Amino acid sequence: MSKLPAWVVAPTKQPNLAAAEAARARQAILTKPLGALGQLEDIAIRLASLQGRPCPRIDAPHIVLFAGDHGIVEEGVSAYPADVTGQMLANFVDGGAAISVLARSLAAPLEVIDVGTLVDRLPSGVREDKIAKSTRNFRHQPAMNAGELAHALEAGQRAAKRAISGEQAKAADFLILGEMGIGNTSSASAVSAALLRRPVRDTVGAGTGLDQARLAHKTKVLEDSLLHHGLSPEAPDCPDAAHVLCAVGGHEIAALTGAMICAAQKGLPVLVDGFICGAAALAAVHMNPSTRDWLFFAHRSAEPGHAALLDAMNARPLLDLGLRLGEGSGAALAYRLIEQAVRLHGEMATFESAGVTTSV
Repeated sequence: MSKLPAWVVAPTKQPNLAAAEAARARQAILTKPLGALGQLEDIAIRLASLQGRPCPRIDAPHIVLFAGDHGIVEEGVSAYPADVTGQMLANFVDGGAAISVLARSLAAPLEVIDVGTLVDRLPSGVREDKIAKSTRNFRHQPAMNAGELAHALEAGQRAAKRAISGEQAKAADFLILGEMGIGNTSSASAVSAALLRRPVRDTVGAGTGLDQARLAHKTKVLEDSLLHHGLSPEAPDCPDAAHVLCAVGGHEIAALTGAMICAAQKGLPVLVDGFICGAAALAAVHMNPSTRDWLFFAHRSAEPGHAALLDAMNARPLLDLGLRLGEGSGAALAYRLIEQAVRLHGEMATFESAGVTTSV
């Protein structure tokens, strides 16, 4: 078992049940049939409990994107070379990536953080917080050691604290997380298979667009890797999340995990993107189970393993659009639904105020 930094297992902020009940009572008197707004009603009630007030408010989303490279790319598991990670860093800060466009549409700050890429000279606007350049090739050795894992978790913690403090802009009231890293679907598939105790074939997908032959190769590489680290479904002991992240994780996945845990401890709701962020969320919930209260799930990814992750966390994603881009793009799209859920809850008239007859 890998030892975790003490802060990782510290208690998270507890939801306010009285505020949730008050919000539920308000939903019952709004000018609509009870339950007619479906999941939007549940979102408003959950946010009320997290913010501790019957009518929640959100107007300051922050987007944080972590980037890292992966040694497993040496095994030919990606359709793109590792160079693309660094090239995309420039695209993010130059405003040309999907998440850059979506950040502008939300008027949300976008912080791009290098937590483990191969890039020597970072583009202006990218924050560096890394202890290593890329993970190691986990087919043959652990992806990272305990010190590197601790640093990546703390990089996520630092990012969440910056968002909360309003260091760059207005203090965040919602955290949207994204990632970039060629090879990271391989890492996420391996992490998911290990933590879910499922065969790799249940969690692996085409990633950046592999054909069937290369997908079969990717599957075999991940099966061999999990067997090498004693993480196959047949292994006698349930692995702990820290060991799994050290063995087959990624720096950006660990940073996402740390950001989610810190946000939950500080009382900041998190919007979880797709498959990669979902694997990080599962690790966070394994490390600190009450983190789950603070996680909202944006969408169901086209990656096959994502459905298993969502089921394991009893998560109901907001969107199902066949997305598999990453970057936090699905979460940025889903944020507008959460925003509207809050507005409907707070601004709709009640039956009494509108003079509308209630059901008999």
